[in-house]
Amino acid sequence: MANLPLELGKQFASLGVTTVYGEQQDVDGIRIVPVALTWSGFGAGEDPSGGTGGGGGGAAVPVGAYIRKGDDLRFEPNLVSLVAVGIPFVWVAGRALSRVIRALKR
Repeated sequence: MANLPLELGKQFASLGVTTVYGEQQDVDGIRIVPVALTWSGFGAGEDPSGGTGGGGGGAAVPVGAYIRKGDDLRFEPNLVSLVAVGIPFVWVAGRALSRVIRALKR
């Protein structure tokens, strides 16, 4: 197991858009190309006595798909995912804005 990081990297390379949506599809002359936000990380180590270990994880969020029909190309978002991602962002932005306003009032 000298190449444990390489083995972990190979296992996590498959995590991505194909995990969330699958491959691009052609349906009745319309090409659908899935789009997802993915990230992953892994680590490995060895102790002085020669023992090794490692692990990792990842996540993927479906964002939407590009739809191509002839010369027309448009992006169709996955609204559920965009709302789920947007809610924490709006909360943090609102919290920061309220603190800025409070600081300016002093």
